Formats: sequence, C-alpha cells, structure tokens
Amino acid sequence: MTEIEIGRAKRARRAYSFDDVAIVPSRRTRDPEEVSIDWQIDAYRFELPVLAAPMDSVMSPATAIALGKLGGLGVLNLEGLWTRFEDPTTLLAEVSGLRGHDATKRMQEIYTEPVKPELITERLREVRDAGVTVAGSLSPQRTKEFAKVVVDAGVDMFVIRGTTVSAEHVSSQAEPLNLKEFIYELDVPVIVGGCATHQAALHLMRTGAAGVLVGFGGGAAHTTRTVLGIAVPMASAVADVAAARRDYLDESGGRYVHVIADGSIGKSGDIAKAIACGADAVMVGSPFARATDAPGHGFHWGAEAHHAELPRGQRVEFERVGTLEEILFGPSRVADGTMNLIGALKRSMATTGYTDLKEFQRVEVVVE
Repeated sequence: MTEIEIGRAKRARRAYSFDDVAIVPSRRTRDPEEVSIDWQIDAYRFELPVLAAPMDSVMSPATAIALGKLGGLGVLNLEGLWTRFEDPTTLLAEVSGLRGHDATKRMQEIYTEPVKPELITERLREVRDAGVTVAGSLSPQRTKEFAKVVVDAGVDMFVIRGTTVSAEHVSSQAEPLNLKEFIYELDVPVIVGGCATHQAALHLMRTGAAGVLVGFGGGAAHTTRTVLGIAVPMASAVADVAAARRDYLDESGGRYVHVIADGSIGKSGDIAKAIACGADAVMVGSPFARATDAPGHGFHWGAEAHHAELPRGQRVEFERVGTLEEILFGPSRVADGTMNLIGALKRSMATTGYTDLKEFQRVEVVVE
C-alpha cells in the first residue's frame, strides 16, 4: 500500500472512513424480500446482524429483551447503572436533564456507586427468563473480578469491550488478564475488542475469541481522538481486520472468527458499508439512542464519558424519531437513514444483486 510522507521523519498510509467509500451496483438486482440477513456466531443464530452496544443510554434489561425478540442481540453493560442501583430510572432521567460540564461531573459521581454482583445475576436472569439470548459486557479491567458471577448467572455470550483491547497488555502494577487462558476456561463464546489493525486483530483471534469488535466503541459519544489523539477510520479498520480473519482461517486450519464493526455506525448506509468492507455484523449505539423507548431519554453516552480521571466521551443529544422496532423495521418517516435500518440493508443488498451477508462482503466499493 502506498505511503504518504507526513514529513521527512514520518510516513503514513491513507485510511478511509465509511463516509469516504460507497457501494457499487452490479449487473444484477434482486427483490429485497429474497435477501437473507441471518447470521450465526458459535451456536447462536440471529435474524438480524445487529448487536446493541452495552451502553446505559440504549440498553436496559427491557430493551435487551425487546431487541432479542425482534431478532437481534442486546448486550447489557454489567458495569452500568442497572448493576449499581436497584432502580436507576430516576438517575437516568436526572442524567438527561443535566447541562454542560455539570453532566460529566455528576455522572462521575453517580458511577462511583459499586457494582453489585447480586444485581448482575438479577439483570441477566431477567433477560434469560424472557427467552432470548443473554449477553453481558465487562471491561478488561473488571473481567476477572466478575466473570464467575456472570457465567454462573447463565450468560450465553460474554463480551469483553474496551476502547482498545490487547492480547498483550503489559502492566507493572497488577497481573493483566490473560485472554487466551481466560477464554479457554470459559464455557461460553467470547466477543472481544476493540481493535483496529490487522496485527492486533490476529492476536485477539488467537486467544480463542468467537468474535472480534472493530473500532473504539462509543461512536458518536466518543472523544478518544480529541483526548488521546487515537483513531483509525472505520472502513479501513474493518477491511484490515477482515483480512486478519482470512489469514487466521488459513493459520488455524478453518476456524472462523466473526468480525463485528463497533463504532461510526450512525445511519443505515453505514451498516451496509461495514458489511461490504468485511464485517459479519455491526454493534449499534447511537441509532438506538434515538428510540422513544431507549433508557437515555434522547441522550447517548458510554463508559468513557464518566471515567474518573480522564473522560473520553460526552453525552450526545439526539432527536427521538420512533420506537426501537420502527428504527429497525420502519416505516420510516425521515429520509436520513435513521429509521428502517434493516429495510435499507436489504435494499442495498438487493440493489447490488446479493442474497446473503457472506456474498455481500464481496461487493465492489469505491473511494469517493
């Protein structure tokens, strides 16, 4: 790949965001009703290639259940308000009413409440009792502490999600999480990330993960680029990690690790572009924050927004456009790609002549 000279001492390669690329129509078109968007990870099959991000603004036990019944996968944040408080509804309402920098300060205060193991068990039981697939997320820093509680509670899928997750974390302060050993000892499939490069993804795949998250999470609510200067445009990141999946498939003798785009998925076209670049599924945050039944009351934030020492996220306010079901399946009352996400994905696939997600990963794209 051609490198660009930033200056005499530094070279870089060009990378592309979803906004920089577009999907190319082919010689064949199809009826959208003939398109299949089912996908399977480990033993679990889903009608929608959509996971809801484990963020308090979009996922409560109720919305996780609702998404599961609609065919997707809701991932609960097991370090969020629902595992710190018996009933966080008044606090969620308070957060939505905060203004300016007061929001960050007050959220830091609210999230100092300890995570309660019994509430982890209760929240996961509530989802399990509804008959949908149960998924919960922990940060790498809290995984060892609460993993047994999570598994004992009957989780079906375990998500380890951080801004950047490495298979080779080095620390002189504490023994780091040995991902390979941890995943080997678990009886449930693990999805881990984020990562944004071929090499980092390949190392995560070698730990035995069932899926790898691509990106830094947080998306619209993230300020990591501003605070830390770290970012990789998502189209290039997904394509690089998809290449790692291919290389690991050869290396491992046929073990397929799913690639899940996590970040910069704001509109329906971003979902199509993520899959076109090689993703098997997407993790969605901000589109669901627009739902009238989302717990964030029209506001959206991630764990980075209330970090005790260095917040790298913010609350973002969105106009609420419809219910969770309408955002997924329509009918859409807007023309900006924030409603009927699934209808748009199917139409994009049909317009380019593809009938399933694996085929659609081979669609031609161009740089605009």
